[in-house]
Amino acid sequence: MTVIYEINTLVWLGELSHRYGRPVTLGDVPGEVWDGVAPPGVDTVWLMGVWQRSPAGLEIALRDQGLMASFREALPGLTGADIAGSPYCVRDYVVDAALGGPEGLAAARAQLAARGVRLILDHVPNHVAPDHPWLTSAPDRLVRGTAGDLARDPAGFIEAGAGIYARGRDPYFPPWPDVVQVNAFSEALREATVATLVAIGDQADGVRCDMAMLLMNDIFGRTWGERAGTAPAEDFWPYVIARTRARHPGLLFVAEAYWDLEQPLRQQGFDHCYDKRLYDRLLHEDADSVRAHLAADLAHQRGLVRFLENHDEPRAAATLPGDRGRAAAVAVATLPGATLWHEGQFEGRRVRLPVFLRRRPQEPVDEPLRDFHGRLLPAAAAVRRGDWRPVTSTGLPDNDSHRNLLAWTWTHADARHLVVVNHSDRPAQARLPLPWDDLRGRSCRATDLLTGAVYDRDGDELTGSGLFVSLEAWGHHVLKW
Repeated sequence: MTVIYEINTLVWLGELSHRYGRPVTLGDVPGEVWDGVAPPGVDTVWLMGVWQRSPAGLEIALRDQGLMASFREALPGLTGADIAGSPYCVRDYVVDAALGGPEGLAAARAQLAARGVRLILDHVPNHVAPDHPWLTSAPDRLVRGTAGDLARDPAGFIEAGAGIYARGRDPYFPPWPDVVQVNAFSEALREATVATLVAIGDQADGVRCDMAMLLMNDIFGRTWGERAGTAPAEDFWPYVIARTRARHPGLLFVAEAYWDLEQPLRQQGFDHCYDKRLYDRLLHEDADSVRAHLAADLAHQRGLVRFLENHDEPRAAATLPGDRGRAAAVAVATLPGATLWHEGQFEGRRVRLPVFLRRRPQEPVDEPLRDFHGRLLPAAAAVRRGDWRPVTSTGLPDNDSHRNLLAWTWTHADARHLVVVNHSDRPAQARLPLPWDDLRGRSCRATDLLTGAVYDRDGDELTGSGLFVSLEAWGHHVLKW
């Protein structure tokens, strides 16, 4: 199952350059660094932010007082040199020369491939930079505006290139000031998107599509109305994914998706979609809510990306500190579907860095947390094989704390595993009937893969009344039988 490790490429290379006392680009990252990037349990690396950033977009960002305040908050001692511009304001899908250019990326991909690891890169389908070549060479790919639009709504429109264009946005928030909106209904735009994705597929094994739901016919039509023109009969993603896969059949498509649109996007061709709903439930809701979420169709769950943080979300160490964060990590690591980890998450970084910045503040490493993740990732890789099924707990008389336990099994021909997580801030006890009937009539031994603790139990009890489990607040077991 796919396990993705996201790296902020610009920041990462800057820190490597400082560590090694020389400029380090993608083409000459030391081998021992690649070994650490792809530890056991990680099979895919997402190098976030490798494409050419927009100088025009940077100038707009520097004039935005709200953005500048967020930069100063995240990075005390901020200087102008620390601001690189947004990696999601793309001027051209060519690897930035400062990062090593296309040759450097090819070398990085080869290093990852030698370790059995895939590479995925960004695609920003909804908008382009205000100095993107299309604004002069192909304005029919963009949502156009008029002088009247610009006068009435200067926050929603921009004059650049060959005319006036709508700024990129989603329907629920103000426009993004530094980008121009593409027209998802334009045949020329769709053809150009295919060409871009094919070019990305020449350089990587997968693509993470930013805000993918914005391009769906119904969403785009509701957002842009008559400005978009008539919706094509075929939706955006089936059109571009099918044509891209004609050239790159194995290209992995990952969607950043919200608004409960994961299933429609999966049906339109994506391999995996963000599971933002699980993230929200783990942060803000109880075990019953999480359990209901995990009752979804298994095929659907296999297409989800489970995560506790990424560059758009607060750091997990800040939102899920201590044992609570460890419990949530055990859950996302051992569920069906893909898993997304974010560089710095294992070490307990707490500052969410704006993606515009090339430098981040120094923070102390949480060594126990790093050790925990060092055990969790290979354990999760061993666990997630075969058939997954949830386990229904039963309570004890006058004790309903069993409702706070989340539990599931993985059954493979050569291994059986049980995962139990106490998703609450108080102790919980339960019986967990196990689904392995051949345990009957014999003594059984379980080993916790995270702690090494060993438990001997009677097989008749395990398959009858069930394994008795007692966990402290936010406790967990990852048991191999």
